[in-house]
This record gives sequence, C-alpha cells and structure tokens, in this order.
Amino acid sequence: MSDSNTTDFNNPSTFILLGIPGLEAAHVWISIPFCAMYAITILGNVTILFTVKREPNLHGPMYYFLCMLAGSDLVGSTSIVPKMLSIFWFNSREIDFSSCLTQMYFIHCVAVIDSGILAAMALDRYVAICHPLRHSTILTNPVVAKIGLAVVLRGGVLILPYPFLARRWPYCRTNIIPQPYCEHMAVVKLACADIRISNYYGLSVAIWVTTLDVFFIALSYTQILRAIFSLPTKDARLKTFGTCGSHLCVILVSYIPSVFSSLTHRFGHNVALHFHVLITNAYLLVPPMLHPIIYGVSTKQIRDRLLRLFSHKQT
Repeated sequence: MSDSNTTDFNNPSTFILLGIPGLEAAHVWISIPFCAMYAITILGNVTILFTVKREPNLHGPMYYFLCMLAGSDLVGSTSIVPKMLSIFWFNSREIDFSSCLTQMYFIHCVAVIDSGILAAMALDRYVAICHPLRHSTILTNPVVAKIGLAVVLRGGVLILPYPFLARRWPYCRTNIIPQPYCEHMAVVKLACADIRISNYYGLSVAIWVTTLDVFFIALSYTQILRAIFSLPTKDARLKTFGTCGSHLCVILVSYIPSVFSSLTHRFGHNVALHFHVLITNAYLLVPPMLHPIIYGVSTKQIRDRLLRLFSHKQT
C-alpha cells in the first residue's frame, strides 16, 4: 500500500491529530466551549499578572507564586489550544514531528511545574499561619525566587527525557494520534520498538511528583489545622482558615480532574474513546481557566484592585 499512514518510516515528518475521534462532525460546535475557556484563561491570568504588578500590597510570596501559576497556565494552554482550534475549524490535522515533541514537552513540563507551585503555596500558608511573626524573614524575595527556580528546573529536567526518548524510537505502524494534541504515551505507543523505558520513566515521574507534592501539601495543612484548632475563639479559627480557602480550592480544581482522568483511562475500558479524550481535555484546560477566577473572587486585595480599575475607567 502506498498510504502514507501505513508506510514504514523511522522518523515521520508529520503526525496526524484526529481531534475528538467519533465526533468529527461536531468539531465546530465542540470548539465553542474550548475557545471560550481559552479566552477566559488568557484574560484571567493576564489580569492576575497585571493586578499583582500594579498593586504594591500584593508584592508578597503568595502572590509571586500565584503569578508563577498564571504564567505556567498561559504557557500550558497556549501550547495546546491554538492547534486544537485549527483542527476543529480548518481541519488542519498535520503537526510536524519536532513540533509534536515540543508540544509534548510543554504539556507535561507545565503539569509538573503547576504541581510544584501548589506545594510552594502550601509552604507559604504554613509559614504565614504557624509562624506569622517570622513570615517576612523566612520567605524573603531571594528565597521565593530560589523556590520558584527550583520548581521550574525540576519540571524542565524531569520531562526532558520524554522528547529525547520519543525521538529515538522507530515509528513504523502509523502516524495517527487519536486526540487533538501530542501526549507522551499517545506518541510513544505508535513506535514499533520496546518502549518500556519511556513507559516506566513516565509512570515513575507521575507517581514521584504527585506523591511528593501531595505529601508535602498534606503535611503543611496538617500543621496548619493544628495551629488553627489551637486558637481560642471560633471567629479567629474561621478567619485564619479563610486565608487558605482559595489555595484549597485551587488544589481541588487541579488534582480532582487529574485523578478522574487517570481512573477513567485505567478502569474505563468500556468507555467510548471520545469520552476519554474529552475528559483529558477538561483536565488540561479547566484548571487554568478556574485558577484566576478563584483567586480573583476570593482574594479581597485582587477584587478591590479590579473594582477600583473598572470604576476609574467608568468615571
């Protein structure tokens, strides 16, 4: 056969992204919520960055970490959604092999960085509540910068083997990827070689990063709850716990879709492929959209700054 999708090749020049398999006829309609989520993600996270930059009262560790999260979410969403929309709107399914590996790298790197930032935010809440008088001396700007650099380097270094391993495998089965982006295992499963190294390494990174960060977050909040319950009055306990509300919501928004997506892939063998793909897309796109909304609504300083900005424009 001369079909380019079945011809033997070691390094394909392009991959074919199918979008949402089985729902091709509805791609234009499916694109509407995805486009809306991307627009909200861009607007919300840029607003967070602008507000923190312009408001001196927000120049503190928690808001520096929030800016890191906003920047990471912008990079992650932008690495996925534009290509996805081009598939839905223009049927532009081809993606260059190197571009596919680059997209794969950024998708997984951003996921690891986001998880590390949530752990760093938990550290900030622990110091702020358990050692309030030493908060400004413990989490100084240089310390926050070092934590941020460590989080970024961890994500960058841990995910770097993904594209390098994927590039070395021979691909002789097909170049069709049954989803709208290049995910690590979706790509390496197309190789006609023993991919156990990629499989085991990817699984090890996922387990190690998630276990370490969740353990650190749980440990921080165990100490936070002990400090809160030792406060003398109910009002004091509620007020102190309220300072953690937005961070807890972001943690839930970030980890619950990830867990649900993982369970669906591992145990939902009878679930339609398009449902798997939609769930994974939700896991990648919903948290970056909700993060700025949660902090914008629940953080008084950000809310007040936005209200002053809009009221000033109206006058």
